[in-house]
Amino acid sequence: MFRKFNAGKVGLFVAGLAFGTAGIKALSSKDAKKLYTNCTAAVLRAKECVMDTVATVQENAEDIYEGAKQINEERAEAKVAAEFAEEAEAAEEETTEEVVFGWRLLWRS
Repeated sequence: MFRKFNAGKVGLFVAGLAFGTAGIKALSSKDAKKLYTNCTAAVLRAKECVMDTVATVQENAEDIYEGAKQINEERAEAKVAAEFAEEAEAAEEETTEEVVFGWRLLWRS
């Protein structure tokens, strides 16, 4: 009916209970509360510093993005202008060849 009494397990249980009770008392002391308050204040200061850094990075990223968009728009405009210039030059060459060819026909006749 009764099992063997295991003193090691009971001893661990009692030690855990004692440390738990002592821990609760230590954690609820005024010194511990002061430590928790200071640690929480430090975390809040760190959070504020990190948020300032994040805001700065976001602003810089927006500036970079707008600059990149502007560069791409300028390149697209330059490409369109170059294509227009090439078409105008090709049309001018065709007109020049027709005129020269027409004069040659008149010259030979």
